[in-house]
Amino acid sequence: MVHSATFEVSTQGFCDVIDVTPHVTSIVEKSGIRNGVVCIANPGSTAGITTIEFEPGAVADLKTALEKLAPENARYRHNDTWGDGNGFAHLRSALIGTSQSFPVRSGAIALGTWQQVVFIDFDNRPRRRKLVVSVVGE
Repeated sequence: MVHSATFEVSTQGFCDVIDVTPHVTSIVEKSGIRNGVVCIANPGSTAGITTIEFEPGAVADLKTALEKLAPENARYRHNDTWGDGNGFAHLRSALIGTSQSFPVRSGAIALGTWQQVVFIDFDNRPRRRKLVVSVVGE
């Protein structure tokens, strides 16, 4: 059995981290699938999906690490080509990834106690983003 759904989030860009666990949990519960896999995907190249303990310190540490890996104000050839100033966002997206998959067991996402699914918008402007969730199983 396969169940697919989408939901939207509004972001501020610039490494805005949003806990999407409640959205994904709701979709898994409504799917009726008891055991399988859920995949959360962002159809875009300037955002990412990962997990973290969604608390201010860990979120700040993640933002600091990403700024060190792909600084906003560095020179990017993408910016030279397109002039849109978001080369850092494309690189951060490539490093984090645009989708994640998790086991579904007994009708719930198999996450750790302090693990939340987060969407990160790296772009250099506010956006309205659509995320796609697919649940596959029995």
